[in-house]
Formats: sequence, structure tokens, C-alpha cells
Amino acid sequence: MSTSSQNGVSRATPSQTVGPFFGYALPYESGPQVVPGWRPDAIDVRGRVLDGAGEPVPDALLEIWQADGAGEIPRRPGGIVREGHDFSGFGRCGTDGDGGYWFTTVKPGAVGGGAPYIAVLVFARGLLKPVFTRLYFPEDESAHATDPLLGAVPAERRATLIAGREGERRYRFDIHLQGERETVFLGF
Repeated sequence: MSTSSQNGVSRATPSQTVGPFFGYALPYESGPQVVPGWRPDAIDVRGRVLDGAGEPVPDALLEIWQADGAGEIPRRPGGIVREGHDFSGFGRCGTDGDGGYWFTTVKPGAVGGGAPYIAVLVFARGLLKPVFTRLYFPEDESAHATDPLLGAVPAERRATLIAGREGERRYRFDIHLQGERETVFLGF
């Protein structure tokens, strides 16, 4: 803790855990666009990052990592410049003032017998390290039953890992960092 003085009165203030942060090159213009929206297999994933009180977190940063539509994990060098045909399996998006984020990507195929999922990392103030979670798809309910990770999550908490469907090619996945509706986060 450090102290600050206002009007001659000293008060304890919280210490910095990390930072200051400089946004240079972290969020980048095409970061949320893993594939272009014109692709016939493109899907939109949207949601909000919320704190324990249900308030938006306007300065979080999300990364996604995923397999392609055939369940193949990209192993070739990738880059942040995608020319409409490259698939790196990686996207990055900062949240807006309402805690909102979006990605345009493809629905991943299953990898190794589990249900299809997107790995999600959330970087936010107050976190020394990112938190990890997964986004599963509602139409893969039969595969959820055999997914090793979902099988290890208590039944009453599994819904925090499953996106909601909002249209033919649109999903909603809100991330609650704490509280009653806290998203399940994974420890590594």
C-alpha cells in the first residue's frame, strides 16, 4: 500500500498489481477477424466481459485459440495479416465501453474425441495472469457428454462454458469474472 494526501489528510491507497499497460500492438485492427465474414463457413461469436457485480469490464483483452473446421490445429507459421484464405487459429479483441467483444471465425471441428471448442484467454485489470476458459457450442450436446473436460466440471456449472445461439451463424458467450454466475476457469 501507498498513501495519498488530499486536503492534508493521508489515506491508504491500493498498490498497483501490474501495469501500467501500453496498448501498442496488443489490440490490432483485424485481430477479431480470424476469417473474413464473407466466407460461407464464417461464424460470429459475441459477448461481454462482466465483473462480480455484473458490471462491464471496458478494458479487458480476449484471445481465442482454436482448431479449424476439420479439427486440425494450425501448425504452420501464422501472422496477424490474413489475406482471406489463411487460418492461424488465433484472434485478439479488446472490449469496448460496454464490456463487449466480437470475433469472426469458423466453428472448430472436434479434436481428439472431445467436443468442438474455442480456447479463450481473458486479460483484465487486477489479474496478474490471464484466466483460461473454453467456449463450447450448444448444438454439440451429444459430444458434450463424452468431452473429458466438461465431464470434470460439476453439472450445475457446465452451462457457463456453453455459448448461446443467436442465429444461424451467431453465438453469444458472456464471461463473468466473479460472482454467482462466474464462468468456469481452468487452472494450468
